[in-house]
Parts: sequence; C-alpha cells; structure tokens
Amino acid sequence: MVLSRYTGARVRRKEDPRLITGSATYVDDVRLPGMTHLVVVRSPYAHARVNGIDSSRALAMSGVLAVITGEALRAVCGPLSPASEGGASDGTGKIPKPPIYAIATDMVRYVGEPVAAVIAVAPDIARDAADAVDVDYSLLPPVVDPEQARQPGAPRLYDQIENNVGMRWSRTEGKVEDAFARAEVVVRQRIRSQRLAGVPMEGRAVVAAPDPATGGLTVWTSTQAPHWSRNDIAKALGFSQNQIRAIAPEVGGAFGVKIGAYPEDFIVATAAVMLKRPVKWIETRTEGFQATHHGRDQIADIELAAGRDGKIAALRLNVLQDLGSHPKGTDLPELTGKMATGCYVIPAVEIHAEGVYTTTMAVGAYRGAGRPEAAYYIERAIDLLAGELGIDPAEVRRINFIPSERFPYQAGPGVEYDSGSYARALTVALDTAGYRELRREQEALREQGRYLGIGLASYVEICAFGPWESSTVRVEPGGAVTVFTGISPHGQGQETSFAQLVADHLGADFDRVVVHHGDTGNTPQGNGTMGSRGLVLGGGALMLSLDKLREKACRIAAHLLEASPEDVELAEGNYRIKGAPDRGVSLARIAKAAYGGSSALPPDIEPGLETTGFFRPEGETFPFGTHLAVVELFRETGEIKLPRYVSIDDCGAIVSPLLVEGQVHGGLTQGISQALFEEIRYDDNGQLLTGSLLDYTLPKAANLPMFETGHTETRTPHNPLGVKGIGEAATIGSTPAIANAVIDALAPFGIRHLDIPFTPEKIWRAMNSAP
Repeated sequence: MVLSRYTGARVRRKEDPRLITGSATYVDDVRLPGMTHLVVVRSPYAHARVNGIDSSRALAMSGVLAVITGEALRAVCGPLSPASEGGASDGTGKIPKPPIYAIATDMVRYVGEPVAAVIAVAPDIARDAADAVDVDYSLLPPVVDPEQARQPGAPRLYDQIENNVGMRWSRTEGKVEDAFARAEVVVRQRIRSQRLAGVPMEGRAVVAAPDPATGGLTVWTSTQAPHWSRNDIAKALGFSQNQIRAIAPEVGGAFGVKIGAYPEDFIVATAAVMLKRPVKWIETRTEGFQATHHGRDQIADIELAAGRDGKIAALRLNVLQDLGSHPKGTDLPELTGKMATGCYVIPAVEIHAEGVYTTTMAVGAYRGAGRPEAAYYIERAIDLLAGELGIDPAEVRRINFIPSERFPYQAGPGVEYDSGSYARALTVALDTAGYRELRREQEALREQGRYLGIGLASYVEICAFGPWESSTVRVEPGGAVTVFTGISPHGQGQETSFAQLVADHLGADFDRVVVHHGDTGNTPQGNGTMGSRGLVLGGGALMLSLDKLREKACRIAAHLLEASPEDVELAEGNYRIKGAPDRGVSLARIAKAAYGGSSALPPDIEPGLETTGFFRPEGETFPFGTHLAVVELFRETGEIKLPRYVSIDDCGAIVSPLLVEGQVHGGLTQGISQALFEEIRYDDNGQLLTGSLLDYTLPKAANLPMFETGHTETRTPHNPLGVKGIGEAATIGSTPAIANAVIDALAPFGIRHLDIPFTPEKIWRAMNSAP
C-alpha cells in the first residue's frame, strides 16, 4: 500500500459538518407531493387468535384513505421470509422455518405484532383511526421463558415446530469425558446474558413512492443493507429488482437492529402500490421497544476442566437462545458456539446450542451478535478457575493463550484465526493500568472497609463476514474522485477513511474525494455494513479499484512524460519519473488526458478513468484485545463507581485513528451498559415492562470514566490493507471486564457470581445479605 500524509493520520470526519449543522437528510425529512401517513395497529396481547377485524369506524373518519388487514396484504405481498428448512453449519438441526408475513391473519405471537395498518392524509388522523380499528381476539396461553417453552405440553407458537425448538447446533472435539474424569479442578456456572434493545437515536422509518419511470417504487428506509431491502421488497411484491430503488439516507444509528427488512417495510411498500401515492411510516419509541428486534438473551451452562497448574483441559458449554417469536436470530447461538474457546488452547470441547421460540419480540443481531455472549461466558469461567486455584487471573489467561507462533490457528470447525498476539495485548493492558500497584491498593482499601474490584477480559471475535463487497471509483475530468461503495455506513465514517485511502493511493486531493453509498440506484451491488466488515471488505474492494486505476494512471502519465510505465511512480501526490522528481504530472492532468480527444491517448489505452472492483476475502478476520476495569462498590447504597477503564484492542492496521477511537468509545459504552444498566423485561403474560426510556435504563456520560485506550497492531493476511475491523470489539471485551471487576469486589462477601445487569439493588442485597 502507498502511504502518504492521510493513511494513519488523525483527520477529522468528512461527514460531520452536515450532521452537526442539521443539514443532513434522514427518512423523516423526505417530503413528497401527495404524501400519506401510515400507522400500524398492533396486538396488545402476546399470544392470541385473531377472530376478525372491524375497520368501519376508522374508514368513516375524514381523511382516512385505507385500512389494510393481513388478508388484503397477502393478496399483493408475499411473506417477509418464506417457509424453509432450517439447519446449522454442522449439518444438524434440520428444523422447518415457518413463513412470516408482515401483518398477522390468524394468530399473534408477541405484543406489538401488526394486525392492520391505517393510511390517512395526516399522522394524527392515522393515529386516531388506528385506535378506532376493532380487533376481536381469543387469548391463548403465552410462554415467555425459553426453558418452559421447550418442555412437552408447552404452548406451541407454530404447529409444525415441536417443543418450540427453532434451531440446534453442536460441536465436539477431543476426548471431553476423559478430560473431565482426569481433571484436578472443575468449575461450573450458569450464566445469563440478558435481553437488550438497540435503541438507536433514530428509530426505524420507511417512505415508499410509486416510480412512473420503472412502474415500481422508490423506497427510503433506515437500513444497514439497502440492497438486501430492495431485493426482499421486490421479491415479495413481484417486481424486478431494477423496479425497486432503495435509498438509505442518513441513518441515525443501527447497531445491528436495522439489518434486513421488517414488516413495516413491506406494509408501506404495499400501501404505496395499492394507493398509488407516497406513504410514510415513522417508528415511535414505544414501537422501537415492542417491534424492533432485541439482542442477546441467552442462558449458558459452562464447565471448565483444568489442572492445578491452571492449564485448561476441556470445555463444556450448553447454550439456550431465546429466539422470540420468529426466526430472525437462529444463527446467534452458532456464533456463540464457534467463539466459545476465546483466546485459549482448549484440547477438548463439547458445545450444544438450542434456540427456542417464545411469545416475545424476535431476537436478532445486536452489536457483536453472539460473540459478546461467548466472551462473557469464557471470561467469567477463567476468573472462576483462577479463584478456585488461587492463581492471579492474568496468569491463568497467559498460561492458556494461543501462542503467537501457532497462527493461523484452527480454533474449531470452520474457524481459523488469522493472526494474533494475545499475550502482548494483555501485557500492554496490565502495564497501562499499573496492575500490581492496583492490587496493592485493593488490599489496602479492603482493610479500610472499601471494596475495590479489578476485572480482566481477554477476547477475540470473528468478523468481516463475506461473501464479497464492491466499489466503483471514478476520476472526474478535473481530477476530483467519486467513490460508489456497496457498503452502507451509518456512523462508521467510511466517507472519511475511504477518502484517506483514495488520497494516498491515487494521488487525489482529500478534500475533493466524495463517497456515495446507500442508494441502489447508483451504487454497485453490495451487502451492507454490519459485523465490522465496512473497512475490511469495502476497503478491500476500494483497494482493488484503486490498484486498477493507479496502473492505468501510470500508463497515461508515462505517455505524457514520454517514458516507460515501469519508470513512473506515485510520490508526494504526483506521478513522476523515478529518480527525477521534477518530471511529473498531477492526477488532474492525467484525468484531462483520459477524457481528452483522440490525440491525448495512445491507441492501446481506452478513454476514461473509472473502474469497479469486487473483493472476496480469503477468510474472516479476528480482532482481539484485553480490557481492564476498576470498580468501587458502596455497601450502603449498592452504587457502583467506575474510576478507571483500560482497553487495549488490536484491529490490525489502523487507517483512521480518530474513527477507531470513536468506535472503541461507543463500543465500551454499550458493553459497560449491558453489565450495569440495560435489560428488556417481560412479565409472565408477555407484556413488555420496559417499553420506554423511563423503564429501560441507559447510561449517562457521568456514569463513565475517561477511557484509557490503546492498541497493538497485528495485521491480517486476508485483505490488502491488513485491517481486521473495530466496530464491535470494545463491546465484546467490556461486559466481561466489568462483570469480573464487580465479582472481584464482592469476593470478601463470599460471592462467586451474580448475573448482569448489576443494579444498585442487586449489589446492595448481595453485600448486605452476606454473612
């Protein structure tokens, strides 16, 4: 890679001026002539039969244009996801997946499921009319506990699915039974990773409008993957893909919960087709809690077998995933199982995962998607083992780390870690924190009746999933550069990092690079932004395009300089003769020739300076790191203070340090928040108890310390840049670090485990009920 002044530099984000001045366009900013407004009528019950719907009162209201029921929608629109045979990568668990429709017809399976939609000329009229729609229900018994849901005789959500089990996956390596039989020490623990909500600042939103040019639709949607949304909507409505244009304008956060199309996307698109008018739907915050998929929600039983020297011999893990009402997150427990061994050499492994349907909102991807759960389980188990053996937790980790010389490392079926130096990240974290001094301080404070806790977590994650990504780069006639990317950033900052790469690799002016994304009408086919894949795959595709353009630019420069292409180099922003820095031409001069008349180029070079690249990686990447948290607990109130937090993360090569820092800060906030604050809760009737920001606790800036962040750099061989991804890493490391710190602080009370979140009440009861 050509390095110059931008790659690796702390440049400010190009996106920010329009965002902080309020000039950016979000879905709700879309205004069209004849716009109508849609409100969804939702089930107030977790499980019920729909006997009938009377919409006569709503239709009689002035300004109401239509009421769409499930039956009416099915006449126009197919299912969100058709019936299929589910499975797992291990070849087991061939379980049918039920078809899912945008509006329920015969049965509802969670509070908030759509049962009808009202379209009116104004939002307030649509809301009033939605209240006037009368739905006749027959209540059915709900089931909100996944352990109860899989028992014989439990209420079934789908007739064709036995015991509500929607997925199974397993993994076995080595002689697990022998290892446990011979073990000198065995630790066991049941651990719960609670249900969370994504709560992006901008909720979901959709506008659909007929497109007279194609006979199809233009759809503005707050999504992470506009090409996926386009494809799904086109298939459901029977359009060709080029008749649907999906646009993701500014997206105000997503964190995984805006992957794929939701019922509202199909309902709004169907309404636009039926009414032949633009239709808008904007999610309320309550709807966001009810009907945007949740994250996490696993129960894990973990066992480690080890010797007295701290060396781990075997791991057993059973994971129970609450899938919620429909199959959106059936891959999550498999990801947990694949990453269950973490950073460690564990010779014998037995893992079983099962996903179960319940009468709650579906669970899907949320920042980390299965990998934070894996890190939480193994890192808690490592600390339990350290406590049992009386060995420092840092030393137990170091004893079991995968040695650097063993990479690439086969960590399990289909999982090959690309590169790593786990011991180095641990050492840097310990040195940064002053670990030995912290332990001495902890002892001194305990003698004073103060409860300081120190928690470590070393993590590795799988990310940058393929199968491919795309990029088109065009040098304009005046030398400016336009990039069209198939990824769809929504806060990650690729407009900046891509411009940095273009400036250095093509000799372009950083300020004259424009990056377009999120519009299927002008970007190449893409798979969106998720799973920390934006720079890894999107940047890989960009580099392929830049390589092609740079080679052509060198050929044109050679023609202009009357030299051989092999003698031309890009240096200091100019294409010049090697050894003759005064003989060179700018990219603007090359572009002028590329688009000039027939005499400007030799016959063997075609005009223009534009190319498209598709990057297919050799494998996934595996960022890693070590986090260290320091907490203090107060017995009188149960309050937890977080005076220090150190994170050392390795995301491979770093293109844009400021963007990496921002991703780490955001990830730390969300991971810490899972440990201390957040939880989605339902009562036994399936009623959502945390349906607003009054009930669902989020952190404030005052709850967090100044983060002490740092990096090691272990490049990956799987992409041209050597980058690994950073979007989820800090979330994965921070939850177990906080959990281990809190349990460490509770050690004087004989407490070896508590489930998160660590609310003040939970901590107060633990500290004051101990003998």
